[in-house]
Amino acid sequence: MSAQDRVARDKDRFDEWIRYAAESGETPAIPAATVIVLRDGAHGLETLMLRRNSKIAFGGMWVFPGGRVDEADRVDAADEIDAARVAASREAGEEAALALTPGEMVMFAHWIPPPIAPRRYATWFFAAGVDGSTHTIDDGEIVDSEWMTPQRCLARHHHGEIELAPPTWVSLHTIREQTDVATALEFLDRRPARHHATRIARSDDGPVALWEGDAGYADIDISAPGPRHRLEMFARGYRYDDSGLSE
Repeated sequence: MSAQDRVARDKDRFDEWIRYAAESGETPAIPAATVIVLRDGAHGLETLMLRRNSKIAFGGMWVFPGGRVDEADRVDAADEIDAARVAASREAGEEAALALTPGEMVMFAHWIPPPIAPRRYATWFFAAGVDGSTHTIDDGEIVDSEWMTPQRCLARHHHGEIELAPPTWVSLHTIREQTDVATALEFLDRRPARHHATRIARSDDGPVALWEGDAGYADIDISAPGPRHRLEMFARGYRYDDSGLSE
């Protein structure tokens, strides 16, 4: 898949969302959780990427372990974030046979897709480190897996070899300069957690995702002068600009 094909696919998906919203209305967001599983690899920091079955939600995409928050995850949870921690840990076990301790996960972001999206998961993002590389995919929801450095994963997406959803791309971009698990987790823990309630704008070059902190967010106007918090999804490459945020 070429970069041009990737952008054309993104545009088609956005147009499909608009048609769906016009016909069906807005879709309620379902609570969900995901976890970036990190290890110290031969080439530096690596994360476990899972490829979802093409017949289910987000089919064919490469993702982090995760899924919706079940009622059972809330039984002993103090609040929604604790329930999300339990869900992320459970999903890591179900999808990749990984044993993660919920309380040791670092929460670093929360994402909500635009109201026009046909499948909306309000997702808490966590990060956790593991020793070694032992994991087993379920061969049901997950059909492939690979440990990748964030840089390699982003490069493969750029060249059209793999498909990543914007939250996955931004998360990988966020940790791309971290050298090992300890520093990555410390970086994410120290950095204020970010909330992304997404709005999508059109442009001649491709879709642009906007978030709070961008001058164009309120009116979905990418030409508005001022600070930026956006992801440009263009054929020449994705570009994330968070200059409108203060740490």
